[in-house]
Amino acid sequence: MYLKEIRMTSANEKINYVEFPAVDILATKAFFSRVFGWTFEDFGPNYTAFSNQGLDGGFFTSDKKALTETGSALIVFYSADLDATLSKVSQAGGLVSQEIFSFPGGRRFHFIEPSGNELGVWTDISL
Repeated sequence: MYLKEIRMTSANEKINYVEFPAVDILATKAFFSRVFGWTFEDFGPNYTAFSNQGLDGGFFTSDKKALTETGSALIVFYSADLDATLSKVSQAGGLVSQEIFSFPGGRRFHFIEPSGNELGVWTDISL
């Protein structure tokens, strides 16, 4: 039923879903729940899905990691309070891989979540 629901609400030929590898699905679920308030729906022991987070997706059991240094795409979150989000990431066990830096249009940082995937967070507020 889940895939049928996705098809019914999906725009033709637009990015619709993202899947991440996860060395430790339980730790990854706990991290994203704590930092971003995500909830998950499990599909067996090796897959969990999230929805209503800007883009739906999931995590699958794997010993691989999504890192930009190995050519992975970088998924970037938006935050109205970059410093508060960085603090939440650190407190939840995320590893900050690039401290806050400025770029044309704002500031951002990168982090590694418990399964080793790299993500970013940006804000359009420059200081």
